[in-house]
Amino acid sequence: MEFEVLHRDREGGARAGILKTPHGEVHTPVFMTVGTQGTVKAVPPRQLKEAGVEVVLSNMYHLYLRPGADMVARAGGLASFMSWHGVTLTDSGGYQIFSMSDLRKITPEGVTFRSHLDGSEHFLSPEKVMEIQGKIGADIIMVLDECTDYPISFDLARKSTDLTLEWAARSRSEFDRLGLGPKQAIFGIVQGSTYETLRKRCAEDLIRIGFDGYAIGGLSVGEPKSAMFEMVSVATDILPEDSPRYLMGVGFPEDIVECVGRGVDMFDCVMPTRNARNGSMFTSRGKVVVKNAMYAEDLSPLDPECDCYTCRNFTRAYLRHLFNAGELLAPSLATLHNVTFYQKMIKEMRTAIMEDRFLDWRDSFLARLQQTGHKE
Repeated sequence: MEFEVLHRDREGGARAGILKTPHGEVHTPVFMTVGTQGTVKAVPPRQLKEAGVEVVLSNMYHLYLRPGADMVARAGGLASFMSWHGVTLTDSGGYQIFSMSDLRKITPEGVTFRSHLDGSEHFLSPEKVMEIQGKIGADIIMVLDECTDYPISFDLARKSTDLTLEWAARSRSEFDRLGLGPKQAIFGIVQGSTYETLRKRCAEDLIRIGFDGYAIGGLSVGEPKSAMFEMVSVATDILPEDSPRYLMGVGFPEDIVECVGRGVDMFDCVMPTRNARNGSMFTSRGKVVVKNAMYAEDLSPLDPECDCYTCRNFTRAYLRHLFNAGELLAPSLATLHNVTFYQKMIKEMRTAIMEDRFLDWRDSFLARLQQTGHKE
């Protein structure tokens, strides 16, 4: 994997770059669409490409349980298995393990957990996670880390950060031992909750271990937005300029914009696809919950400023009808639109950075969100 920063906005920390992988190039900033189980729900890969998606993120935990890493490997790897002609990234399952506290036990050796599918017991160590992700074959793979609750005491956060660093070192060693480097890139994950000293130490120690890129994890788990932005800045001030920086699981449009301004290159979140399946869409004129009665006779497009297939061909009234009738076409059309909205936002942002007008674009975009109701 190669990464190059092509331009930095002259008035802020925003940057535009290019990430080169075996399955193609990624233009940063990038929003990676989430396809947890090897599929973006309700949207075929061809339409993702047409929407401008460059990276699909899948989850190792889910693929390991079903259909199994060996099956994915026999199919030629994740991209081949899902017929995705683009870049892939797999998360290590750290967040899934964090979210099922009643089904797992964490020790320095790794994590013992019970499958949410059938209750069977499994054990994942940092080394095992590297082996599994090697078989799955994504272009970018993540180390096993521990994601903590918020709030958490300093002492517990320190112990968790220590464990994350120990696992990161073991992951790096196993990655090298398995010889995965020529075809895959490995990212370390900065943890430390909302404690500046822990975030700094974690970032510095990960740099000493050495990774192809660096993620910032454990945020957007209930902490105040101000704390999230502060911790992002703490990390990006330390992380190498010549490596990609990935903020995990943060997906509100305004948060993405703010964090691009703090030097983040990569983002992912289930929000645009999950919200779409519930009938909630992002548009240039505000959030539209199309199932609401007010759209029953609205024959205007979902977003008159969007050129996606959904907006070019269907009205709000029709989309409302599909949702209320329980038709499968409803989540498909809605998801396609939300995916397109995010890709358009990112493309505009990147253009603004390249033209040294990111701050003006940011201010205009955020002001519009406040006027139209995108904000929480």
